[in-house]
Amino acid sequence: MSEEKEKIKKSEEDKNELRIKELQKQLEDQRMLTEEMKRKQEQGSMQLQGEVMELAIEEWLSEKFPLDTIEEIKKGARGGDCIQIVNTRTHQNCGSIYYESKRTKDFQPSWIEKFKTDIRTKGANVGVLVTEVMPSDMDRMGLKDGIWICNYEEFKGLCSVLRESIIQINNAVASQENKGDKMQMLYDYLTGNTFRLQVEAIVDGFTQMKIDLEKEKNAMQRIWKQREKQIEKVTINTIDMHASIRGIAGNAIQSVKALELPEPESDLNELAKDF
Repeated sequence: MSEEKEKIKKSEEDKNELRIKELQKQLEDQRMLTEEMKRKQEQGSMQLQGEVMELAIEEWLSEKFPLDTIEEIKKGARGGDCIQIVNTRTHQNCGSIYYESKRTKDFQPSWIEKFKTDIRTKGANVGVLVTEVMPSDMDRMGLKDGIWICNYEEFKGLCSVLRESIIQINNAVASQENKGDKMQMLYDYLTGNTFRLQVEAIVDGFTQMKIDLEKEKNAMQRIWKQREKQIEKVTINTIDMHASIRGIAGNAIQSVKALELPEPESDLNELAKDF
């Protein structure tokens, strides 16, 4: 009898052990599934943020330069976000600017070489990398290994300068028949130190103008608030003074229409006229 009990006990222990292992396996599967879902959610969020900046760049270029052709790089295709083909009323395809945007926590140096390869593949004249996080050795817009790197606000000034430079160079070399020489001249100029200094000076002015405008707006709002308080103070004091004098002198003081309530009779008369 005792031996039979031991067998039953052993059988139950084995069953319980299997149940525990089964529950542990289920918990581990759920944990892995949760981590995978979290990873996909974070990846989807980063992808969405990147797509928002891509659309913002394309919309800005399309609105700012209606004569230009803004070609979107389709999702899944190799390359950046879009290419701006510069056109004027007299010349088509004066040159092209290649844009790529990044919205990540860290700047990856490998982006530059990959972007340069994409630029050569597409035959663009110059590349602009718009990023929220600058390289560790850059605290503002600049040229790095032949690639212009800037944030979104700096991009708005930089794209105008690059486009105008492309037009000017195209006009200067329009008589040249050798397209290869023309492309090389354009690239050398756009990636040269002289042009970099010119661009930085112009974008600095653009940025400073925006800062000054914000300061002026804030200053005017402060002045308006101060005047509003002063006017309110004067008005209250005037009302108090008039009320005090009238309380002493009575009807000897003429009423001030702006400080009096409308008479009910006049309201009734107006209603009567309507009928």
